[in-house]
Amino acid sequence: MLESERYGEAMELLRFLLQCQGQDERHYQEWQSLLDWLEAAFPYASRDGEGDREPSGSEQDLKEEDMARILAKSKLEEDADYPDKLLKKVMNEPLSEATILALEQLSYLEGAQVDEALVGWLERAGAAVHPLLQFRTLQTLRRRGAQGTIGLMRGGEVAYVDIETVPLTNEEFPPQVGQVLERVAEQAEVHEPTLYYFAQELWGQFMMSVYGSAEYRKLLEGEDAQLDIWAGALHQMVSESLSGKRQEEETRAMYGITGSMRFQFEGAYRSLKGFVKSSLLDK
Repeated sequence: MLESERYGEAMELLRFLLQCQGQDERHYQEWQSLLDWLEAAFPYASRDGEGDREPSGSEQDLKEEDMARILAKSKLEEDADYPDKLLKKVMNEPLSEATILALEQLSYLEGAQVDEALVGWLERAGAAVHPLLQFRTLQTLRRRGAQGTIGLMRGGEVAYVDIETVPLTNEEFPPQVGQVLERVAEQAEVHEPTLYYFAQELWGQFMMSVYGSAEYRKLLEGEDAQLDIWAGALHQMVSESLSGKRQEEETRAMYGITGSMRFQFEGAYRSLKGFVKSSLLDK
């Protein structure tokens, strides 16, 4: 219900659950906390709300962030070990929706010890941490206001990342990242209209996984030819996944990738394919 923004229905369900008997007391406390949060964050959806006007996007985002912070503080008051439990989930469990949710909750908890624990874990664990989980943790550190440089194992080397510059949205990545997608959009519109939507998702995930690495830096330093190579490799990877056919020559022709650029094109393609394989294995 929350994912589909059916907040009014969610509130009604929680009110019903709170009237039921025989459940663990902890469940009632969690239901009441969630209901209180919903009623405060989305008063327009409550049966007791002041009307049907929905808040603007900025108003709603602000309310959600404020309420998430209040909810995290409430959890901390109920359980002093709450931050440690979240940290253990992040550090000891594989990448999943649960670990991402734990990181989001850690964003709203105060205390330098959380920053120190996350930074120390990333530096100690190295390549054992899934690159997407590494990046999500960096985002959490930035949201928490952490600063400084952290060394991560990425692509077989130590990549040094400034926490305060870690992108929180796709729009915060350097323009070259978006320019690769723009090239794919131009070609996909003509040849395979549905391909672009899959390319967007894959490229976003891939950029998170290589952020700060030598491969990432090379992309940012490269000229138009380098962007064409990555766009062609991305197009080829997604097209092959969707159709099951390898049409490399046609793809290279679309993006003007000459014979002298073929070696780089194949390297970019292998990187994307390796990322897809590792992601599937982790799932």
